[in-house]
Amino acid sequence: MDCSIIEMKRHKGLYMISTCDFFYPLVDDPYVQGEIAACNVLSDMYAIGVVLIDNVLMILAACKTMDPEPQHIVTRKMIEGFTDACKEAGTECTGGQTVFNPWPIIGGTAMSTCSPNEFIMPVSAVAGDLLVLTKPLGIQVAVNINEWRQWADQTNWNKVLEVMTAKEARDAFETAQESMSRLNKEAAKLMHKYGAHATTDITGFGILGHASNLATNQKASVDFEITVLPIINKMKEVALHMNRFRGLLEGNSAETSGGLYIALPAESAQLFVNEIKEITGKPAWIVGRVVAAVDPLKNQARILDPTVVPV
Repeated sequence: MDCSIIEMKRHKGLYMISTCDFFYPLVDDPYVQGEIAACNVLSDMYAIGVVLIDNVLMILAACKTMDPEPQHIVTRKMIEGFTDACKEAGTECTGGQTVFNPWPIIGGTAMSTCSPNEFIMPVSAVAGDLLVLTKPLGIQVAVNINEWRQWADQTNWNKVLEVMTAKEARDAFETAQESMSRLNKEAAKLMHKYGAHATTDITGFGILGHASNLATNQKASVDFEITVLPIINKMKEVALHMNRFRGLLEGNSAETSGGLYIALPAESAQLFVNEIKEITGKPAWIVGRVVAAVDPLKNQARILDPTVVPV
């Protein structure tokens, strides 16, 4: 489960849904880092269709090795980005915990009290469903390339330049940064409208890891087949050129604040894709299908000779 779901003891029929996450900086701008952290926390709630978040608490660590002035600026900007993203989501950050740490940390806990019709248990995929993804893959690769470019890791950076230009590397990072700092709220709303059967968000275990976990937890005997990989432009070429990134094409590359991976009725999937593009201006993709399980005793997910769509 992406969230903890507990029926309340004193209020039968209501459920307390919560999640917790935090991580270290992976972009240059501390304000954007705060936005990404909030989006990452809230995505777990959106992954089960919870649209209205009652409250968010912040987990924050200020970097104790920074000089006081930059420490103050960076910490304040991370807080501002985090709280602004929460406001965009229609909730508020009302408290939390702050400590000193060798490295900055930002994250939090999101909570919502829901009736059963306000969330979608991610267990009801059936053969014939189509699989939709709402953000591109390749975040880890784009972020690593940006670090090599900035911090003069000439060995790795020179290898990158054999298959892409410096401008393409910067463009890939901008695409990754925009994707990570974009809420999955609209997708969560449309999950209810179009009758989503199961969903997860794509983060640290890559698309195949999260798809496998989701498949394993379905009530029906089904497999998830992935046939399309939307990947940030030029990240496929880097992955083919540098063995350390081959996991991207195998579905195992970590993502941060990734998209929702949704099993939808076949008749609804394209309507979902069309409407989310209309609302957000950003594409989503039909990336696979749900089929009867090859092994009726073990649900699985697999990637089948995928078409790579550059984003």
